[in-house]
Amino acid sequence: MKKHSVGRRLQRRLYEALGHSYSYIFVHNPAITKSATKMTGSEISHVLKEGELEKRSDNLLQFWKRKTCVLTTDSLNIYTDTQKKNKSKELKLQSIKKVDCVERTGKFVYFTIVTTDNKEIDFRCSGEENCWNAVITMALIDFQNRKAIQDFKTRQESENTSLGQQERCKARAP
Repeated sequence: MKKHSVGRRLQRRLYEALGHSYSYIFVHNPAITKSATKMTGSEISHVLKEGELEKRSDNLLQFWKRKTCVLTTDSLNIYTDTQKKNKSKELKLQSIKKVDCVERTGKFVYFTIVTTDNKEIDFRCSGEENCWNAVITMALIDFQNRKAIQDFKTRQESENTSLGQQERCKARAP
């Protein structure tokens, strides 16, 4: 069995449970295919979703501002323009604690991203077909799973090396 097959099967089942085909998300999404012509080979495989989101501003009036967003396997990149020249914010998945407060009202889906330093960033998107909150949550779960596996392997390797050193010390002892 391949290393990532269990994680990929779980990811595939979760995407399908949300009503999306796993291959559709990565291969047949027109927004991804359209932007893929501008990207390098390594970036294409890492884009999960691309499109528009509205972000509530942090200032006193808290207006909703339309942003172009690109979700990759390790971050949510927020741009001020549609050409993606001016990146206003990059939220690394390691700095996101959870996606919270999902609410559907009228034509919008509202959700909040809570960061590890407990900062809350409010977003909204229009309609069911643009369910950013679900895709961000899935990317966050996938990232956390990859990190847990990596941490486990690192811990296992360090234990194996320390056991090997102990055995060498015992072999040297009279």
